[in-house]
Amino acid sequence: MDHASARDSEFVRSLYSRYGRSVLTRVLGLVHGDYQRAEDIVQETFLRAWQHQDSLDLDRAGPWLHTVSHNLVVSAYRKVKARPAESPLPDEEAGDWARGDGDQELDRMLERWQMLEAMRGLRPEHRAVLIEVYYLRRTVAETAEHLGVPLGTVKSRCYYGLRALRNVLEERGVTSR
Repeated sequence: MDHASARDSEFVRSLYSRYGRSVLTRVLGLVHGDYQRAEDIVQETFLRAWQHQDSLDLDRAGPWLHTVSHNLVVSAYRKVKARPAESPLPDEEAGDWARGDGDQELDRMLERWQMLEAMRGLRPEHRAVLIEVYYLRRTVAETAEHLGVPLGTVKSRCYYGLRALRNVLEERGVTSR
């Protein structure tokens, strides 16, 4: 085993020994005790940690791992919901993924929090343009006038701001490449 492989292996081993049990416990709760599904999600979570090890601090990786695992559960849930049912279930509670309104509101709150945190990671000029165009629904011309910058500047800041936002979200495991 070469030096880089040994370092990678040691990083993941240390990360798993420190956070593996808490991530698995949380995921088990999210998938209603389906141990096999939980193990798959935990494995994918630590694979993503290995892919982002250059930007992860071993001592502060816990919240990142929990966020990634939660997002993987949500993605799996959405994938299941996007596919039409092969046969109807006798009642709603029979499904592993049956959820109440409170859980959906919690998901929306988590998504808003993640977006807010990601937006804070952008340069101020990119953040300002994205807020104007996407949240306040101003046109490029209105945004340029409001911010006092040329149209081309608004367009380029939108382009680079969205790119940076996507990168921040990918680093946090919210989206995948």
